[in-house]
Amino acid sequence: MSRNIRVLFVCMGNICRSPMAEAVFRHLVTEAGLQDRFEIDSAGTGGWHVGEPPHPGTQRVLARHQISTAGMRARQVRSADIDQFDYILVMDHDNLADLARFHPKARERAKLLLSFAPELGVDEVPDPYYNGRFDEVYRLIETACRNLLAYIREREGV
Repeated sequence: MSRNIRVLFVCMGNICRSPMAEAVFRHLVTEAGLQDRFEIDSAGTGGWHVGEPPHPGTQRVLARHQISTAGMRARQVRSADIDQFDYILVMDHDNLADLARFHPKARERAKLLLSFAPELGVDEVPDPYYNGRFDEVYRLIETACRNLLAYIREREGV
């Protein structure tokens, strides 16, 4: 049995964007029948929301797409995450900078999630905590997660 492919999504507070990406990616992996090959998680660069469920806006948009957030709780990124996860996807340049300050290897290990969706013409997932645009964020994340899964499947041979 080969080892699991470990994927971590990171945003600022781990209640809007990164849990949405975690849930969407988990859903796509399950649809592909690969749930036994992946370990999928999300975390925030800050600790303000630790222990909280995803934001109601995130829960609403995911529920409309029949994607579960059951059992999800915000956590703060740990130093060990940078070493242990194979793929670390951040939502914006601030997340990347915060991770790089936090762990020396983060700059080379983490990538912007939307780097996997250049066709969208934007490189950052905007934070819906401030603007309420959860549907727009879902569209960006869903496209990037589909492309990310295709990339990982090709790269890892799954």
